[in-house]
Amino acid sequence: MKVSFCKLMLVLFFFMAGTGVVFGENYKIGVLAKNGPVKALAKWKTTGDYLSQAISGHTFEVVPLGFDDVNPAVEAGKVDFFLVNSSMFVTAKVKFGATAIATMVNSRQGQPLKSFGGVILTTAENDDINSLADLKGKTFMAVKQSSFGGWQMAYKEILDAGIDPQSDFAKLEFGGKHDNVVYAVMNEAVDAGTVRTDTMERMAAAGEIDLEEFKLITPKAHADFPFLCSTTLYPEWPLAKVASTPAAIADQVVVALKALKPADEAAKKAKVVGWVDALDYGPIENLQASLKIGAYATAQ
Repeated sequence: MKVSFCKLMLVLFFFMAGTGVVFGENYKIGVLAKNGPVKALAKWKTTGDYLSQAISGHTFEVVPLGFDDVNPAVEAGKVDFFLVNSSMFVTAKVKFGATAIATMVNSRQGQPLKSFGGVILTTAENDDINSLADLKGKTFMAVKQSSFGGWQMAYKEILDAGIDPQSDFAKLEFGGKHDNVVYAVMNEAVDAGTVRTDTMERMAAAGEIDLEEFKLITPKAHADFPFLCSTTLYPEWPLAKVASTPAAIADQVVVALKALKPADEAAKKAKVVGWVDALDYGPIENLQASLKIGAYATAQ
């Protein structure tokens, strides 16, 4: 009997080794800590705990990453999975062979959203700016150069309109946070600015701004999208795996995430409705190529 049992365990060992799954493995999930590591852990640690409970025999540790830490961590394999903005993922995909495995369904003002866009705004009383062409010679504020919804989306729209922000703006500056950009426009510290969609509605709901005091430049309406928008819509943040992470464990993670319900603690903490199979991030790769940023930056 002991011999038969040993043979069975040996067969099981080689079977699991062949699938790439190892019992008792601790997997690290790198998370972009856009508002600092403390807030990142408060938001996402529960998702790691949920995966640890849902996938027997494995644990999942959430590791906050600063903007400059993501690419080195992915390249060196210091994380097994990572959750970053859509543009940062595309950079890791092209440069390091990362693969998106799921897309978050965000919860914004009570709305479930798989995509988002950018808003290009000025004050309602600014009669000098009514189109993207009018931005020439004006001052402009975005969030960060690495912010997808708070700069890169608008950058492409502006460049496509024949305006080069680098040479045609009187001044281009970055406010660091979406709210800072809105306040700068409202207080006329800059002529115009850009933030991700839902920022203005969130601030209005909190009584921080009055939407009537602003106007959108090139407003765009998208079917089933409830927020003010000036750009094309792009898929929400993906959860991705690094090249060395076994497909078998990634498949289990996807199954577990898709089973997450809005009422589950992990969903509420992360402010998501749930997760779906990874959407197509090709349009973002095209955006990077056209802007020569991210994986397609001319100077690496």
